[in-house]
Amino acid sequence: MATKSSTRARNAPAYRCAECGWTTVKWVGRCGECQSWGTVEEIGQVAARTTAAATVSRPAQLIADVDSSAALYKPTRIGELDRVLGGGLVPGAVILLAGEPGVGKSTLLLDVAARTSRTNRRVLYITGEESAAQVKMRAERIDALSDTLYLTAETDLGIALGQIEQIDPELLVIDSVQTLSSADVDGAAGGVTQVREVAASLINAAKKRDMTTILVGHVTKDGSIAGPRLLEHLVDVVCQFDGERHSRLRLLRAVKNRYGPTDEVGCFDLTEAGIEGLADPSGLFVTRTKEPVSGTCVTVTLEGRRPLVAEVQSLLAKTNNAQPRRATSGLDSARTAMILAVLQSRAGMDLSNLDSYVATVGGVRLGEPATDLATALAISGAKLDRPLPAQFIAFGEVGLAGEVRPVPDIGRRITEAERLGFRYALVPASPNGPGAVPSGFKVREVGTLQEALEAAFG
Repeated sequence: MATKSSTRARNAPAYRCAECGWTTVKWVGRCGECQSWGTVEEIGQVAARTTAAATVSRPAQLIADVDSSAALYKPTRIGELDRVLGGGLVPGAVILLAGEPGVGKSTLLLDVAARTSRTNRRVLYITGEESAAQVKMRAERIDALSDTLYLTAETDLGIALGQIEQIDPELLVIDSVQTLSSADVDGAAGGVTQVREVAASLINAAKKRDMTTILVGHVTKDGSIAGPRLLEHLVDVVCQFDGERHSRLRLLRAVKNRYGPTDEVGCFDLTEAGIEGLADPSGLFVTRTKEPVSGTCVTVTLEGRRPLVAEVQSLLAKTNNAQPRRATSGLDSARTAMILAVLQSRAGMDLSNLDSYVATVGGVRLGEPATDLATALAISGAKLDRPLPAQFIAFGEVGLAGEVRPVPDIGRRITEAERLGFRYALVPASPNGPGAVPSGFKVREVGTLQEALEAAFG
């Protein structure tokens, strides 16, 4: 009886989540791992577990004897990209680059391909979304032509693998992975089964040849990478390329990186001549005026480990509506509403009959709690119609009790502000103090929002 039960269980159909790869022997509407609805699909029968040992063709080595020189970085000569990747491209690494349509993924990778090929390395660029003529027009516009850069427009995986065999490139760019399909697998291009098969074949080719491979991935409406979540687990590096549609600024972040940090951010400027790295993007986010203006405050936020100086602006207007309007741009609306409530309850500011408009400069998005104090001072300046002092910055997290809480890397923020010409900072009080302060720079520590208002406007 036990034998029949085990045989029946082994032949039972299996189900797998298309997002994360979680498996179960019974269909469920919701994945038990990633909690996604409607992603569990039947994949056939449960295969028997492999227990027989196979012949070892390549014996294991002592870790001290492994040659690590094959995994050394090769710089792309694009400083901002090398910063995010940890130093450059690693031979055999598979990189997944995701971003919304029109953000500049293809332009960036075409520039990377051209720069790499100019170092006497063969590069193969496979496009499945555009024709070869369209890609060449873009290459001419951004000066990305090279003698060792090969280009093909192909959507069949088998032919793409044949091109790799023939050219033997050191860098392969696939734009995009959702456009390739295999004739040996059922399903349309971009489907879960096809994307998984295409990715597995390309990753296998990359590891065998020590060929750096960059895969372009589409994103869904909520900004996540389209296709199975299993794809993110298979690749070595996952990068997110994003930016506001009406802004030239583009930010590159490493969500996953087996070879480097995941808290670095690369800044790029999208121009008619292509994409250029911005080593110092802070000037894009600050308004330069001769005289201070009420309702504005400059802050220093951290994007990963990179300090960026940004400006918060506020405008208050009288209203006769029972529910005043609360509009934000570039800031978290819920957090801005919380700061308005704290100002009204803890600082005694009556904002109940005023529409509030709070925005950032240059299209930058500020999601760090350290920008709370600058937001509160900008709103207070608009309410009092009093500008903050010139060359003034503020940062700190504001709590519901009206306290100003410490934030990490106070010294690094002060150093960045001093480099850009600021001379006075309002910072949260901390047990360790602000650290080393540059000469000629004044720092005032505050513990509550009331103290901050008195220091800024008193």
